[in-house]
This record gives sequence, C-alpha cells and structure tokens, in this order.
Amino acid sequence: MKIKIKIRHMFHFPRKVNRKYKDTLFRFIFRDKKDLLELYNAVNDTEYKDPDDLEINTLENVIYLKMKNDLSFLLGASMNLYEHQSTWNPNMPLRGLFYFAELYQRHVDSHGYRLTGSGRIPLPFPNYVVFYNGLEQEEESMELRLSDGFEGQKEGSVPCLECMVKVLNINSGQNRELMEKCRRLWEYAEFIQKIRQNLQKGMVLEEAVEHAITDCLEHGILTDVLRKGQMEVRNMLLEEYDEKAEREYLKKEAQLIEREKNFEVYEGMIRDGIVSIEQITERIGDNKEEFLKWHQKRKKKQ
Repeated sequence: MKIKIKIRHMFHFPRKVNRKYKDTLFRFIFRDKKDLLELYNAVNDTEYKDPDDLEINTLENVIYLKMKNDLSFLLGASMNLYEHQSTWNPNMPLRGLFYFAELYQRHVDSHGYRLTGSGRIPLPFPNYVVFYNGLEQEEESMELRLSDGFEGQKEGSVPCLECMVKVLNINSGQNRELMEKCRRLWEYAEFIQKIRQNLQKGMVLEEAVEHAITDCLEHGILTDVLRKGQMEVRNMLLEEYDEKAEREYLKKEAQLIEREKNFEVYEGMIRDGIVSIEQITERIGDNKEEFLKWHQKRKKKQ
C-alpha cells in the first residue's frame, strides 16, 4: 500500500553571504526519495527497497525565520528528522524539540486524534540525525542531549523532557563505513572537499567551484545533479559561500597537520628512548598541554 506523499521543498538563493551554503546544497542533492532512502538505510543499517514507502514532510521556517529543517520523513512506525549543519551548534537538541513538536502536531491533526480521548494516541518513534561538515574538528559520531542544558538539576533527578540528537561528521575521510553504504553522501563530501582543496591551491572562489564541478563530472561524482542543475549548484555555492571562513579553516587545518607530524616525531623519540616525555615537554613550551593530551589519547588507542 502506497503512502500519500507530501513534499514541501523550497529552495531559495539569498543575496547576502552566509554560512548556510551547504544546507541548501545538501537538501538539493537529497531531494530524490531514492537517494533519501539510501541515506536512511546507511544510517540505520536497513535494506528498504521501495522509495515510495517514504512520506516526506519537510518542515520549513519552523519557530524562527532562519531555522530551516532539511529532511524529515515517515517510514514504517518511525519519524525521522534529518538535518545538515555547516556550523557547530550545541543547541541542536532544543531545535529538535521544536521540530518534533510541530511534526507530532501534524501527525495528530492528520489522523483526527483527540488529546482528550480515552485511548492512548499511537506515536511514531522519533529519530533525530544531524549531518555535520563544518570547520570545527569534531568526532565521527556523538550524541547531544537536551538535558545537558538544564540548570538547577539535583543529583539523581530525572527531567520530564528529553531530546537526543545523533551527530555524524560527514567531512571527507570521516565515517568511511557510512560513506561506503551511501554513495550519494560520499559524493557530496568529495565535492565539498574538492572545493576546499582548490581554495588551498590559491584559486579564487569562482575558479575553485568551476574546477570542482569539472573534476566531479570527469570522475563520475554527482554527475546527474551537476548535468541537470549545474547552474543551480553554482549559484548556491557562489551566493552563499563564506570564503573568508573557509580560508581560515584551511589555514588552521594545515597547522593541525603540521602539529600532528611534529607530535609523531616526538612520540618516536620517546619510544626509542632518545628523550623522556619530561624533556620533550620542556622543549615544546606552549604546546606542552596539547602534546600531553595527544600522547594520552595515543596510549589509550594502543
């Protein structure tokens, strides 16, 4: 039995530069239900086959004018909220609470349920996933909870509200297993990475985008999207891209890579007995605390 589909996508092209360019592009790339189902299967380790089993009910402009939810849909007895973030935001659980309140209100209204009825209203199981590929160095996967922000909590007390969000880092090279299961997600990450690499080579933004598009077409990455909507993709990137923030990120990333190389050398010297850890920390001065943290993490992994 097919589920009635309701699609409410709205793509806009703001004139002012902001840091939300990937949000729009992410929605644009996953606008096809087939790709969305592949993403769902990859995240949940399931094997659903029929894209028409999805009911897309994407929210737009929820709570505040600039708060836009990316993708939400119903599948079976679950309600799944998928969102993309290019800027780290610790308030994502609170955003999720607002979003789910709206989604459940729609669910209750569409089925004609009454809150004053004597029977319990059946509710789809909620899942909230945020796909993050911003400039901060974050873990591959983490959980944020609404209750982490509650003040005045007493030890052992249980709050009457909770909302948990699973955050997945989708920068290139992260969550490889997930990327292998969902090629579209991998293609998206590679496309963004190619732009960053071109900027790192000294290209201006327009040139970096054009070269990334050409490179992707030559290597079979996002070919269907770029061939049919190349102008839309280009406009999204050029009109909404924060080039200054991206260049600052690339500079910081280069510094982190160089620091990692130095730490590897220090670690090797300690391991080979050339110097002690105390002697190393005396030499590196300002980087002492960072190296000690890095050293402890390395020991835990071994």
